[in-house]
Amino acid sequence: MSAEPRTVAPPAAVPPAAAVAHRPLDLTLLAVAIAGVSFSAPLIAATAAPALAIAFWRNAMAIGVLTPFVLRSNLGELRRMGRRSLLLSVAAGATLALHFGLWLPSLSMTSVATSTALCTTTPIWTTIILRIRGHRPPRMVWAGTLLAVVGVIILTGIDMSTDTRALAGDALALGAGMAAAAYVLLGAEVRRTASTTAYTYICYSTTAVALLVACLVSGASLGGYSGETWLKLVALTVAAQLLGHSLLNRVVHGLGPSTTSTAILLETPGAALIAALWLGQTPPAMAYPALGVILAGLALVILADRRSSPVPADLPATPGGV
Repeated sequence: MSAEPRTVAPPAAVPPAAAVAHRPLDLTLLAVAIAGVSFSAPLIAATAAPALAIAFWRNAMAIGVLTPFVLRSNLGELRRMGRRSLLLSVAAGATLALHFGLWLPSLSMTSVATSTALCTTTPIWTTIILRIRGHRPPRMVWAGTLLAVVGVIILTGIDMSTDTRALAGDALALGAGMAAAAYVLLGAEVRRTASTTAYTYICYSTTAVALLVACLVSGASLGGYSGETWLKLVALTVAAQLLGHSLLNRVVHGLGPSTTSTAILLETPGAALIAALWLGQTPPAMAYPALGVILAGLALVILADRRSSPVPADLPATPGGV
């Protein structure tokens, strides 16, 4: 990330005016992305494969889908990509692999509720990192971030245990939330100059390689699954990876990391509702009030970003092409 001093907020934190003009489209794509990642937990729960292998295959399959598009339209861009953007993309892929590698094992070490609540502290770390980098997030961003996290805690609860294994799982989940914050911020930085396809191709490739190594070291089985399991892995790739993470990488350039990372908190109630409809798991009584609290927090963050990046009157009201 850039280290030179700035007298104004960095573009990675506050979207430029031209990008703000595209905000309605970005918000729509953000909603699709959240719906996509909300399928992640229910699909993982229903897939009979090791957690690390699931994480590997969702990235590897995404690379398989992206490769024809990259070969046709993005080879020139990849060749021209500067060393800094390339290294940041690789770093983003490594932090995404770290996120998966920390969070998925934590689910078997501590309660799912505690793991989810600790992992979704991502927007807090995003805001703190932005502050360390010199950007001063408006008070409404802090208030909205904390309010949204409170909404997740209302939904999941945090049942802190004194068991050593559970505490280790809690630490892994918290680390996963920090890794996700670094992933969002690195992606926002790269997306200032690189297309979504070029960035995600390098990012997912790095993630897949890192997770492949993790699977080989841990002995996680990478094959021998049933046809139903493979179909679920394909569904997970399409929903959570291509429609989820890829669209998050697309909108972070326009909406900024604060709004994007806060919106990811909606994955928790979204997953609960999907599990209720698909797996027959009744959502907790506080699911709907918690959703309202999360949405209120997200609204504060979006409003704060909008106030800090007003759209000039001479910009067109209708966004251009994607």
